[in-house]
Amino acid sequence: MNNDFLPQKGNYRDLLAFQKAECIYDITYYFAHKYLKKGDRTIDQMIQAARSGKQNIAEGSAASSTSKETEIKLTNVAKASLQELLVDYEDYLRVRGLTQWSDTDSRFLKTRKLCGTHNESEYYRKAIEIRSDETIANISIILIKQTDYLLYKLIESHKKSFLENGGIKEEMTKARMEYRKRQQNKGL
Repeated sequence: MNNDFLPQKGNYRDLLAFQKAECIYDITYYFAHKYLKKGDRTIDQMIQAARSGKQNIAEGSAASSTSKETEIKLTNVAKASLQELLVDYEDYLRVRGLTQWSDTDSRFLKTRKLCGTHNESEYYRKAIEIRSDETIANISIILIKQTDYLLYKLIESHKKSFLENGGIKEEMTKARMEYRKRQQNKGL
């Protein structure tokens, strides 16, 4: 009997993409309030883009039990929100004449490795207190790019799961047909 046509999911806190998105949000909150002038609309825009990245991962994961379509759409919204935030950080560096580290820069390589092994927002909240705006922006850019890749892989995984297992309607129909079959077999 298939009683699991509505599997309980929503373990978004276990997703590396969510963990990294939470780090991005915390860094962005600090960065926007520390380095942007009070009243600058970019503060709210950056914080909202970071929040949207994190929140849509959570919401998509929570919706996954009943809608693969919603799960995929919200995961993609998270990806798009973080892309918007990426452009904000790149703009910040460019218009202030600061350096966006190239992928061959030793600082980039060291930071990418560090960001690849740390997914705890507390780690970044402590680390950024002693860093310059240029360094914090580059850390954020690296984290956003890593998260973007994780979200891409997550979307691909969702698509594969849908192709292999279908959606909730198919699962419900299958469960109902199995139930009817069992009921008919009991009557024999």
